[in-house]
Amino acid sequence: MACTRPPSAPRNVIFNINETALMLEWSPPSDTGGRKDLTYSVICKKCGSDTSQCEICGGGIRFVPRHSGLINSSVTVLDFVSHVNYTFEIEATNGVSELSFSPKQFIAITITTDQNAPSLIGMVRKDWASQNSIALSWQEPDSPNGAILDYEIKYYEKAYPRIAPAFWHYLRVEENEQLSYSSTRSKAPSVIVTGLKPATKYIFHIRLRTATGYSGYSQKFEFETGDETSDIAAEQGQILVIATAAVGGFTLLVILTLFFLITGRCQWYIKAKMKSEEKRRNHLQNGHLRFPGTKTYIDPDTYEDPSLAVHEFAKEIDPSRIRIERVIGAGEFGEVCSGRLKTPGKREIPVAIKTLKGGHVERQRRDFLREASIMGQFDHPNIIRLEGVVTKSRPVMIVVEYMENGSLDSFLRKHDGHFTVIQLVGMLRGIASGMKYLSDMGYVHRDLAARNILVNSNLMCKVSDFGLSRVLEDDPEAAYTTSGGKIPIRWTAPEAIAYRKFSSASDAWSYGIVMWEVMSYGERPYWEMSNQDVILSIEEGYRLPAPMGCPAALHQLMLHCWQKERSHRPKFTDIVSFLDKLIRNPSSLHTLVEDVLIMPDSPGEIPEYPFFVSVNDWLDSIKMGQYKTNFMAAGYTSMDLVSRMSIDDIRRIGVGLIGHQRRIVSSLQTLRLHMMHIQDKGFHV
Repeated sequence: MACTRPPSAPRNVIFNINETALMLEWSPPSDTGGRKDLTYSVICKKCGSDTSQCEICGGGIRFVPRHSGLINSSVTVLDFVSHVNYTFEIEATNGVSELSFSPKQFIAITITTDQNAPSLIGMVRKDWASQNSIALSWQEPDSPNGAILDYEIKYYEKAYPRIAPAFWHYLRVEENEQLSYSSTRSKAPSVIVTGLKPATKYIFHIRLRTATGYSGYSQKFEFETGDETSDIAAEQGQILVIATAAVGGFTLLVILTLFFLITGRCQWYIKAKMKSEEKRRNHLQNGHLRFPGTKTYIDPDTYEDPSLAVHEFAKEIDPSRIRIERVIGAGEFGEVCSGRLKTPGKREIPVAIKTLKGGHVERQRRDFLREASIMGQFDHPNIIRLEGVVTKSRPVMIVVEYMENGSLDSFLRKHDGHFTVIQLVGMLRGIASGMKYLSDMGYVHRDLAARNILVNSNLMCKVSDFGLSRVLEDDPEAAYTTSGGKIPIRWTAPEAIAYRKFSSASDAWSYGIVMWEVMSYGERPYWEMSNQDVILSIEEGYRLPAPMGCPAALHQLMLHCWQKERSHRPKFTDIVSFLDKLIRNPSSLHTLVEDVLIMPDSPGEIPEYPFFVSVNDWLDSIKMGQYKTNFMAAGYTSMDLVSRMSIDDIRRIGVGLIGHQRRIVSSLQTLRLHMMHIQDKGFHV
């Protein structure tokens, strides 16, 4: 073996200090000496005004976990004295350091324990609340006294424990202070706190952390989670407003009719009414009351003659204006081509043309044109735009705008790892904006997936493929129930799979899967698991782990979309608002799920995850059994050893495919999270 040597000094030491604790963190040395058995030691010295006259701190100061033999590059210092200059010397050592006669290599930092604390957090707002979650946001303070590293949010129930007054002085707690609390952290001035009880009031305190330490906690802010009755009451309130407006509109119509009768203009009114049935539909069409300034989706299936819906919502195009250039794919009803469309007075524009294959029957023609009847009702930058249809000649065609980069899933697989996180979040924001528009129109997509999202040359994502879509009925509890047909299991909410009930909430579940697809660059959800295994796993509480390199805030939103109770899932309005905040505060995307796993007070709901007796069982569970011999040959014979693997270790043992590496890393992240969660409860794995 090659000779090894002592390591160089650690680098980039930083500190965080508050009233009770001093945290030191540093980077590993640039030269480890060719060895992996690296440990750190910290020596504390107290110095006066003359830094050359320093003395060892002695036993009055404590190090957590210890001052020598440290494996991690951080340590916490307790019981220090205020208004004192402390110098900390941090040395890296390995197995041959004791054999060297060279001077010790260390890095030193001097800290004065009388720093000015940052200013307090001001007003805190509740953006929204569900039965188990509350979203909060706040303004950054005017004088943070340095760059803000993160925020700490402490929270507890308002109800206080029932303890005899005589015991309060033993517990050393202030009056009205909760005995136990939870906390979480956020890089941005906003947070979603999950795992709360329904219809319960919580007290929140927030403080910030800079290089000079923590600020004091903010004043108490009290917010309450929602309950089912409040959600139903809000929906009933909206129905009441619509019903009141409908009654008012009907009353006004009666008054105007009487006025025309009295003034002798009844004959003109009746002729005008009978002359145009279209004017009648502007007020009442297919059972949907229409109000000025609002737009409601109308299901083409409610028309006695579906061809009327096509002509009402889609523009007829002269086929001589269409030039087909090449075939780019195959659809359910025929070929999909690219081409050019001539618009009078304007330049040619690129378009995609869906054609209906020859020899079709009338039912196929009706189903083919149904999508155009749906698409023609939408006008939004994140919804695919319908240019028009050709129905009066053969072949029958649907003409839509051309999206240069094709479907999102294949586009991401082709450009694996090429985009920044903020670019991916921008794509997700566009999809959520389009789905918010559809939801506001009372429309359910039912087949939201990355394969049904199209991408143009500007990376703008647009929702497409409305073949499975249906209208959301007026009753807020009603959801469209199909009579049969295929369901995309991996993208579909549990209640839609079990009862074929679809709603905007089931679309929100599907959106969470799309988020996972985007952050994994087009990975197949649930990998090679069978559809039946997917259904059973979801029912047992399993949820997809975060893709490698996924920001913690995004995975938290995914889990929020995958809540079993559909009323607990976020609305698309909330999703768009949350993603906007992430985009405005890019630093909030710096914390990855891998980083959260090592935070001692990491909060959040822990999805159920099985523990395994052997490495082989674990590999079989994630469909990676072909790598059993690789793990055994490399010495990873226990789950304890496997849980400590890094991505470099996974590559080193011969896992070459990126998709397989991602799957193993994602499973390990979830495994570590559960191990830490159980250890926090006082158990040992």
